[in-house]
Amino acid sequence: MPALASKRRIPVSQPGMADPHQLFDDTSSAQSRGYGAQRAPGGLGYPAASATPQAAFLADPVSNMAMAYGSSLAAQGKELVDKNIDRFIPVTKLKYYFAVDTMYVGRKLGLLFFPYLHQDWEVQYQQDTPVAPRFDVNAPDLYIPAMAFITYVLVAGLALGTQDRFSPDLLGLQASSALAWLTLEVVAILLSLYLVTVNTDLTTIDLVAFLGYKYVGMIGGVLMGLLFGKIGYYLVLGWCCVAIFVFMIRTLRLKILAEAAAEGVPVRGARNQLRMYLTMAVAAAQPLLMYWLTFHLVR
Repeated sequence: MPALASKRRIPVSQPGMADPHQLFDDTSSAQSRGYGAQRAPGGLGYPAASATPQAAFLADPVSNMAMAYGSSLAAQGKELVDKNIDRFIPVTKLKYYFAVDTMYVGRKLGLLFFPYLHQDWEVQYQQDTPVAPRFDVNAPDLYIPAMAFITYVLVAGLALGTQDRFSPDLLGLQASSALAWLTLEVVAILLSLYLVTVNTDLTTIDLVAFLGYKYVGMIGGVLMGLLFGKIGYYLVLGWCCVAIFVFMIRTLRLKILAEAAAEGVPVRGARNQLRMYLTMAVAAAQPLLMYWLTFHLVR
């Protein structure tokens, strides 16, 4: 009998019955269920009384109009604030780049370390809109670059501490120099795309995401340098440099050379050769910056 009782299904709530999942009683409809009628005028010895002040207030049309007007103003104010924020910070777009899950992060890290095994590099679309990163490992995201940058700064502080060179000023200089190089990269690439007249769907946020993936390899190189010395540093950093070069080539060529591929123009054309050189230059800059920002952390 106890076993049968434990498997008993909860019956569907009937009108007037309490929801079994409701934590508190709903008293908002008490007036309609007749609780207010218990104090009817002259009934069962209760003195006659007018409606409660709350009911009188709600029944006042002027108060109702004021409440409706206030709600309308609040909604308009929220919409205005959202629009002004979106003008400077594209919150809606940023949400897309942080739509990741644990499986995506694992697959993306594997792709960054072993890009040679990946075949399909096309970004998936649904009704002319790219799908969220958690559904497509090829989609750029900002979660991994942001976390990798923070981790890189922390690992740099750890490396400086093991060498008795740690100071807040030096750690701040490490972080600011990394941000300065990232900003310089983005500006240089955008200017180059403008000069080469490339029509691409590559946005500034996409560039920040792709350029931020190099911090993953930098973390691996510094950690191996702390554990195994310069030999471990150069081995792991060298592997990560080659991996990020291949990753950037295969990713950016679909963005920068997409127009030529759509038009069926051969890549050997003068204009398309400039685009190919630009792609290779961006990819080649990643290993150089990875070494420049980490070599002084390992001794």
